[in-house]
Amino acid sequence: MCWMCDRPGATERDYLDHMRQLIRTYGWAVQGVEREGLHPPWAYTVGLTRRRRPELVITGLGLTRATEVLNIVAGHLLHADVPAPGTQATLVDGPIVEVVRVDAPWAHLNVAVEIYGRRIQGLQLVHADKRGRWPWDREYQGVRGGQPVLGSREPPARRIRVG
Repeated sequence: MCWMCDRPGATERDYLDHMRQLIRTYGWAVQGVEREGLHPPWAYTVGLTRRRRPELVITGLGLTRATEVLNIVAGHLLHADVPAPGTQATLVDGPIVEVVRVDAPWAHLNVAVEIYGRRIQGLQLVHADKRGRWPWDREYQGVRGGQPVLGSREPPARRIRVG
């Protein structure tokens, strides 16, 4: 269930205050969006903007796994250079991801927009399937509903290891 569903009478302002408290405590929070019909689940960070970093988003992974991946990469991002779009990263105990700049972060990262405004930046962590194929590959076999890519792919920049 969602945070507000578990708290009858809570308002959107209450929820935003809760998220701000998580950000103060942990440095960022993760906002999940549950699967709805054929639309796959997705999740994104809220709070990295405060640290002059882009927010991170991942689509097509279950919320628990998405949160784990986002937390690993967000923790790394606080102590490293922001990866260029096209960077591929092998995550320890995680999938291979490629960084894609989110074309319209204000359209997808609603809670981050509510807290930081429309000038936020976003990077999507696009993940390969079990065979190492990407959503832009014809043979890609992702989750039900696919893995929406929220920006244009750029040529691979480099490979790194995270975690």
